[in-house]
Amino acid sequence: MLTEKTHTGGFLLSEANGKRSRENVTLASGQDLYDGAVLGKISSGGEYTALDQGASDGSQTAAGILYGRGDASTAALAVCIIARDAEVNGDELLWGSESPTEVATGITELATLGIIVR
Repeated sequence: MLTEKTHTGGFLLSEANGKRSRENVTLASGQDLYDGAVLGKISSGGEYTALDQGASDGSQTAAGILYGRGDASTAALAVCIIARDAEVNGDELLWGSESPTEVATGITELATLGIIVR
């Protein structure tokens, strides 16, 4: 039996013309995330990390979605994210350990960025 792995941008249904939906950012060190991971932005320093609604450093608010894999397990890493104006497949997003209520909150936060979860 073969198992198909995720594809870069496989969660995207549509995005704005050109690369307007995308942003180059820095993924904080100490994590290995996959395509479609919902990210929060750490207020101090501006690095991105996996969304953690239990945090109080800024990363508790959804700020984008990782486009491609980001292995920052040993050092911070430059990555591309979907930051605005896109439609995404909700079944393809990675929310970590967020509860269904927290996922609903994250979906609302993404909508404020113009990222619509279908």
